[in-house]
Amino acid sequence: MEHLSHKEKITIMVAIISAMFFAAVNQTIVGNALPKIIAELGGLDYYSWVFTIYMLTSAITTILVGKLSDIYGRKPFMIVGIIIFMIGAFLCGTSSDIFQLITYRGVQGLGAGLIMSTAFTAVGDLFAPRERGKWTGAMSAVFGLSSVFGPALGGYIVDNLQWKWVFWVFLPLGLVALVLIWKLFPSVEKKAGESVDYLGSFFLTATIVPLLLGFSWAGSKYDWNSVQISGLFAAAILSLFIFIAVERKAQSPIIPLHLFRNSIFTISNIIGFAIGVGMFGGAMYIPYFVQGVLGFSATHSSFITMTMTLGLVFSSAIGGQIISRTGKYKIQAIIGLAVTTVGLFLFTTMNAETSQGALILYLILVGLGLGIGMTVFTLTIQNAVAQSYLGVATASTQLFRSMGGTVGVALMGTILNQRMNDRIAELSTEMQSQQAPIDPQAAEQLSALQNPQLLLDHSQLDAIKENLPADILPLFEAMISALQDALSFALSGVFWAAASIMLVAVVLTFFVKEIPLRSAMDAKKPEQHQTHKNKAVNQE
Repeated sequence: MEHLSHKEKITIMVAIISAMFFAAVNQTIVGNALPKIIAELGGLDYYSWVFTIYMLTSAITTILVGKLSDIYGRKPFMIVGIIIFMIGAFLCGTSSDIFQLITYRGVQGLGAGLIMSTAFTAVGDLFAPRERGKWTGAMSAVFGLSSVFGPALGGYIVDNLQWKWVFWVFLPLGLVALVLIWKLFPSVEKKAGESVDYLGSFFLTATIVPLLLGFSWAGSKYDWNSVQISGLFAAAILSLFIFIAVERKAQSPIIPLHLFRNSIFTISNIIGFAIGVGMFGGAMYIPYFVQGVLGFSATHSSFITMTMTLGLVFSSAIGGQIISRTGKYKIQAIIGLAVTTVGLFLFTTMNAETSQGALILYLILVGLGLGIGMTVFTLTIQNAVAQSYLGVATASTQLFRSMGGTVGVALMGTILNQRMNDRIAELSTEMQSQQAPIDPQAAEQLSALQNPQLLLDHSQLDAIKENLPADILPLFEAMISALQDALSFALSGVFWAAASIMLVAVVLTFFVKEIPLRSAMDAKKPEQHQTHKNKAVNQE
């Protein structure tokens, strides 16, 4: 796309960012609105599937479109992705039961995977590595803005309008993005000699689906050592071995295995996986602390956690500009992930006495660190592979980070439940050993309140409190305080695990080789360009 002027490239990026914001805000807008949607549609037992199906379908299309877009170009997949996403969003608003909503969210996920993968790859098509930093920073900021704007708007819509407008309100933006991509994004001819790796695509899907399902259900729907979870993991491992065997013989593999001999590609993806585990597994449990331990409302919680997102948005934009100006990225990645690790470690020190000011400071630290560090590793991978592998390499970063988030949520959930149960058992033993007799009904209530989710439902706790006799109220308050202590204890273990995994990412970053990011001027120097290319890529 060297023939495009700088103004044309910027116009195309506006179209790409519009498409990304359309997909991202439609994902985040559902969070606060979903409880009321489920209350109307029913099917609380299938609540998690609204998120799980979206994650599964988007993960599949993310990696599959990587190689296909290298063959056919990015434009057709971005257009198809926007259309599929819009159809899914419209259908979600027509849902009459939970099963329809789950199905249509799956359709949305298919479109989201196409949009996200091709959007980040398109930056590599349009700009030299040196210039990509500011654009990847801007695109990361889009995710942050959608995380701030989406939940608040979703809550407002379900409180004041019909819930279907949660899915329909941004459809006009989708149409605008579609027209802009259609008109402005240049088309390319299919690469000669390339074919679609259908067999590899099938076994890659057969690896991803049971793996993500296993981690999604483990510790919640089924025990980790259950037949169902063991079977899913066994199926994923078997499919992985078959996939590797198929890819070794494929003429045009969906994931060229020789890319993993490139240390930058491999280590960067492992770091991306670790970031996913630490970021999603750690940060998503902050609302548990704010609402369950400190006792604030969901609305108040959203304003507090917004500070982390704003920090991420700010540092993403600044970090991208620094990379573009200096051409250096390794020290920035180390600093960013180290700051994130410190922030996650500070989370482990929190308890019921922690002030809002301290919590906000810790959140800002985590947000600033993630914004600085996260933008780096898509650049490192794009800069380390040949242009012909740009799509599949970029898609791999999205996949590894997404899978890290899935693993992180499952791992942290298991830690939370285990530590919560252990602490509750200790508190029960302490109460039973007290001199004063404990009313059997009160003891039964303590057992019923062992679910930390109840601490997040303040209206239900108030209703329980109102119906209790006056003489039991002090014991009830003591029980709630004990539960908050148990939840705080459990969350400290979650944050310890997240901080430890993020520390591993920091250490791994020291082993990432730093290749100078080529600028547009370098691209005009064949000798220098080839030197960088030879250093970056391990060819078969």
